[in-house]
Amino acid sequence: MTGRKYPRRIEPLFRCEFLSVAIYRIAADQCRAKSAGKRVTIPPTLGVILAGGLARRMGGEDKAFIRIGGETILESVIAALAPQCRQLIINANGNPARFASTRVPVVADSVPDYAGPLAGILTALDWTAAHAPHIEWIVSAPCDCPFLPSDLVERLHRARIDAETPLACARSAQPHPVIAVWPVTLREDLRRAVLGEGVRKVESFFARHGHAVATWPAAPIDPFFNVNTPEDVAAADRIAAQIRQPREGARGA
Repeated sequence: MTGRKYPRRIEPLFRCEFLSVAIYRIAADQCRAKSAGKRVTIPPTLGVILAGGLARRMGGEDKAFIRIGGETILESVIAALAPQCRQLIINANGNPARFASTRVPVVADSVPDYAGPLAGILTALDWTAAHAPHIEWIVSAPCDCPFLPSDLVERLHRARIDAETPLACARSAQPHPVIAVWPVTLREDLRRAVLGEGVRKVESFFARHGHAVATWPAAPIDPFFNVNTPEDVAAADRIAAQIRQPREGARGA
């Protein structure tokens, strides 16, 4: 690891052994990238973990706390995003005390009636403008993706810079519009879309401004595999076991 300083509220998580899963692979320098033959500076970015959904297909169970490969999905998401982001917040409704062990700020939707991921993204943009005005970008990711890549933020920024668009989302076997980078400058336009026009689909908002796509291979492991059903939990456990085997073999060598 480099000598980079991490926010105090997140640093203790890095020292916990239970977060040393395979997805916790920190590139030596994820804040600089080369694109189209020129050096690209990746701006400070706040990460918002979207945990405000109703989880109907899981019987209302809080997906963030489902255990995959010995740790909760939320722990895996934090481990993947924290090294890539200047700060993290969790967007969640209900009692915030259930997230207290993470030491990550919890922010409830500012839009009523569970208006979907755009409500959480708008909430994160507003929170960033009010509490971290030096940060001009956020990255959004759901709380049900246990295998997020360690180069997510870098590659999303690189994609939108190359395409000269303000937005970029991830893709593997299919697009993942909720996993995206957003400029804080679009928050008022997003507010009009969500509150004034009833826009609920991320893709509908993307269509207004254009967006780039950063693509990852879906095999052998889809980094954006998400857990929506009990069957997905079982499949994710199998994937986690696949990831652990090479690591355990390397330790025994």
